[in-house]
Amino acid sequence: MHYKSIFISDVHLGTRGCQADALCSFLKSHTCDNLFLVGDIIDGWRMRKRWFFPQEHANVIRRILTASKRGTDVYYILGNHDEMLRQFLKFDISFGDIRILNRMDYHAVNGKRYLVIHGDFFDVLMRNKKWLMHLGDSLYDAMIWINLQFNFIRGIFGLRYWSLSKWLKHNVKQAVKFVNRYEDYVAAYCKSKKYDGIICGHIHFAEHKTLDGVEYLNSGDWVESSTAILEHTNGRFEIYYHEENTDSNRQPTGSN
Repeated sequence: MHYKSIFISDVHLGTRGCQADALCSFLKSHTCDNLFLVGDIIDGWRMRKRWFFPQEHANVIRRILTASKRGTDVYYILGNHDEMLRQFLKFDISFGDIRILNRMDYHAVNGKRYLVIHGDFFDVLMRNKKWLMHLGDSLYDAMIWINLQFNFIRGIFGLRYWSLSKWLKHNVKQAVKFVNRYEDYVAAYCKSKKYDGIICGHIHFAEHKTLDGVEYLNSGDWVESSTAILEHTNGRFEIYYHEENTDSNRQPTGSN
């Protein structure tokens, strides 16, 4: 399984909710010319509060570094949880063979120009009420902990993993409104800047659709949904859904 480009975001290394083993499995079986880490790969917000970085999380870093040494071009697009690195962007820094950026223009195989950005730039709360975002992050962390305990019990009875956060996003009215508003801001910005599309993350909700003529691709996360955006060598994009021990872990989203 070799691809032109792979886009992953919102891994949140340094948190207990990170699905590090699943991501390592994915990176081991999927190679690419370009690997885009689209923000919130390392959770600096959480690690400032307490240190948590087990071997499984270190293995993700090692897997990414190995890919870069074997010829994959790796781009680390910073997000709000790894924003501590943004102060160094003016120095055009890199980490080994990994280039660190705030955003990037990407010319895809299909001939379109995409903006690759984490997405916190379009989050009104991040710009105007950052304290509220930190509070929400703490509540989200607590919800993930509850979800882990709940699914541990489900596992005892042989039941599949069930995501409380994903259920809330689909069913709570205000959460749905936030997602829709975020997507509208993204589309409006890209249209004003003459982009054909955008590849982003931030809201932990994988999606591929067209908004007001702008192709919108969100890579989701590796906390609950374990998703990525794949660009095939023929130019087709799709959302990847990682499920261990299944043969059908990819959902095509059409040709572009």
